[in-house]
Amino acid sequence: MKTAQPRSIGFIGLGTMGAPMARRLLGAGHRVSVHNRSRAKEEPLAALGARRAASPAAAAEDAELVMVNVSDTPDLEAVVLGEAGAAQGMARGSVLVDFSTVSPAATRRLAARLSERGLAMLDAPVSGGSEGAERGTLSIMVGGAPEVFERVKPVLETLGKTVTHVGPVGSGQVTKAVNQTIIAGVYAAVAEGLALGMAAGVDLGAARRALAGGAAGSWVLEHRAENMLENRYPLGFRTRLHLKDLGIALETAYVAQLEAGLVGRGYGDEDVSNIARAVREAAGLE
Repeated sequence: MKTAQPRSIGFIGLGTMGAPMARRLLGAGHRVSVHNRSRAKEEPLAALGARRAASPAAAAEDAELVMVNVSDTPDLEAVVLGEAGAAQGMARGSVLVDFSTVSPAATRRLAARLSERGLAMLDAPVSGGSEGAERGTLSIMVGGAPEVFERVKPVLETLGKTVTHVGPVGSGQVTKAVNQTIIAGVYAAVAEGLALGMAAGVDLGAARRALAGGAAGSWVLEHRAENMLENRYPLGFRTRLHLKDLGIALETAYVAQLEAGLVGRGYGDEDVSNIARAVREAAGLE
């Protein structure tokens, strides 16, 4: 694990991505205060040495960096600017790092509000799934002032294998929108390709190995094809959150409609590779 000079960090949002990220920060020797709306999620981190904070403001007290990973724009605004929000506890000169995937315009507005208080902000959405969060191999796309990025980069390298400054504040969210646009199409393409192979009776275990070694190789093929082949979708990244991301990215109607249908049928909390459900049905495999 990469290490940096120990920092005092407040971490807010301990979901599928946030909890393993906070664990890595603790493992690197940082002093971490944690807060989550469902307070029981703080307990495993407290057992590892984190301080439990009763509110986002309390998590931000005495923290050089405040890190947030929540589901959507309203959640971000609430935990930062709401009653007992993180901004209430942050000291002038400290930095908010937002790992959430939210609206670029809302990010810029939030950064302006924080700047009025003497606080800096980096938008730093991530890609790489829960596996990347556990292993510290995330790709982190960072928007914000270059000098603030350089100040925080050593800590981000604890969490990500690829940490890239992509422009001024809001640019991280724009880059994540590009990421989600591309990956949505890849999910659909892998699901359709596997359905074609299944319908034709191909040995898909062997075919998958052959494909992975060529131009069709991808993260989705490596990490999610097994879900699709087994028609079983243990959680890695929630479909309803990916659908939210597609809304932010104004993604193609085809993939967005597939995901909206899955969410509407009660599959919103399965891994997003469950797009194969819809493709398999369309191919007459179900």
